[in-house]
Amino acid sequence: MTDLSTAKGVYVIAATPFTETGEIDYASMDRMIDFYGEAGCTGITILGMMGEAPKLEAEESIAIVRRFTERAKDMPIIVGVSAPGFAAMRALSKASMDMGAAGVMVAPPPSLRTDDQIVGYYNQAIEAIGSDVPVVIQDYPLVLSVVMTPEVIRRIVENLPSCVMLKHEDWPGLEKISTLRRFESEGKMRHISILCGNGGLFLDFEMGRGADGAMTGYAFPDMLVDTVRLSQEGNVEAAHDLFDAHLPLIRYEQQPGIGLAARKYVMMRRGILKSDAQRKPGASLSAKGKAEIEFLLGRLARKDKRAAL
Repeated sequence: MTDLSTAKGVYVIAATPFTETGEIDYASMDRMIDFYGEAGCTGITILGMMGEAPKLEAEESIAIVRRFTERAKDMPIIVGVSAPGFAAMRALSKASMDMGAAGVMVAPPPSLRTDDQIVGYYNQAIEAIGSDVPVVIQDYPLVLSVVMTPEVIRRIVENLPSCVMLKHEDWPGLEKISTLRRFESEGKMRHISILCGNGGLFLDFEMGRGADGAMTGYAFPDMLVDTVRLSQEGNVEAAHDLFDAHLPLIRYEQQPGIGLAARKYVMMRRGILKSDAQRKPGASLSAKGKAEIEFLLGRLARKDKRAAL
């Protein structure tokens, strides 16, 4: 089994492909999985927020996990299992691990307010799904409205050995990464993998703070792979140069409300998805929005030929 506590590289967040009429598009899913492997991604995270997980029926979620675990070959699969209740979380976790997933990702519910409530929630979640299941802590206060301080994360990690990875999506969050790595160096917290989200918006500096890579779904994961690799090799200037070329498109993709629409549109233009459709309810791009993305792709193609579509 993959040791997620030492994971590095890019665990790309997978979108869920749909047809124009709202059915799951398994042909596009297969093409997407193959593309992620060819792009050099270390692993894949599925059924996350950008995977439209709340719009899926339980049987569909199981079918998607089966598809990824069977086709992704040597790429570890992490499954988002966050749910309003522990029964659904436990059922999806068990099914996913039985099918060969490497671990699950759990986000705190927005109702949590105090440090003790957050720590208590993860204690209950681990009790529900089993302490043998590797867990990724999702820290995304901008969307979840749950503020997890470095000390809270340290308490969770120290109390719960099965919590082996942090999906870091705080903003600003660079100091949080430095603090967590300082806890480790001082012997106050065991080592965990830190992979960063937010569309990769701060990945260039997050690597310098001690992050191990990215866990996000930007439509050019091959660029994320190169940025992480260059950073790990110590080629910081080259990493920043490559990242800077993509930053305008990353920024566009981070717009609240239409971010997924922009991401799926670019993935369709890259030939990965047949359609950029989302399952309803979902936002869509206007003709002007699509023209703006085409403009950004054209500018990007001058520095990165992968954008010459």
